[in-house]
Amino acid sequence: QVQLVESGGGLVQAGGSLRLSCAASGRTFELYAMGWFRQPPGKQREFIAAINGSGGRTTYSDSVKGRFTVSRDNAKNTVYLQMNSLRPEDTAVYYCAARWGPVIATNVYEYAYWGQGTQVTVSS
Repeated sequence: QVQLVESGGGLVQAGGSLRLSCAASGRTFELYAMGWFRQPPGKQREFIAAINGSGGRTTYSDSVKGRFTVSRDNAKNTVYLQMNSLRPEDTAVYYCAARWGPVIATNVYEYAYWGQGTQVTVSS
């Protein structure tokens, strides 16, 4: 069982940056692949980024590639999402998620554990 708690959301102007954090409970964090998703108002939850257990492999959606960076610190049981060049269309609730095993995934249903979400609002 993994419990996840996101933090770092807030209000930022377009072009600005935010760094989200996701702290995980447990002693086997490095055995979980981690993902970031977001849910814009009135829309479905969508994949943003994922990272494998060692941090050596990452993948991104086309909408954030080159602007967002996912990383993790296994010593701190934490995964991060650095968001640069933010746009109003990045406004959403951002969620981190965990799945057991080495394979990173991009679908919502492939993740068993979810945080409560953190709101990111980008003003124009």
